[in-house]
Amino acid sequence: MTAGLRPGQVAAAAGIGREALRYYERRGLVAPAARTLGGHRLYPPETVTRLRIIKAAQRLGFTLAEIADLIEVSTHHRTGTGTGPGLQTRAGAKLAEVESRIADLALIRTALNDAIAAGCDDLTECAHSARCPLPFPERAQTDRPDAALGATAATGSGGGSGR
Repeated sequence: MTAGLRPGQVAAAAGIGREALRYYERRGLVAPAARTLGGHRLYPPETVTRLRIIKAAQRLGFTLAEIADLIEVSTHHRTGTGTGPGLQTRAGAKLAEVESRIADLALIRTALNDAIAAGCDDLTECAHSARCPLPFPERAQTDRPDAALGATAATGSGGGSGR
């Protein structure tokens, strides 16, 4: 019998569920398990390390597709055949993406704090208020039917027959 770890042992050691292990195997992130004569699946011990790498990369914000690419590039770099950008370049790009999201979230936090401070309790009412701090594309007063009528009357393009 070949030495190896059963799926439950691998999953427990890596801190994931057995279904996650199967999913990663289907996605090609983990090499398919060998089979015993009795049909039991056995993984090499390195599978635990691979799974820990996958989970660490996910915590850093990488998608499974990005992780698969990183693993492939890493394999090529170790064999001397790699020419694509490695972890340094990709981590830098991911960091820029995260910093952009943080800036967006800071703007959202400010808008929410301003809405709380302004006492906004009704979105529709707030949308029509000049003191509303929420980021409406256009102030809602221009969307009111009476404002629209005033605009068409001022431009003379009422669209009617003129009677």
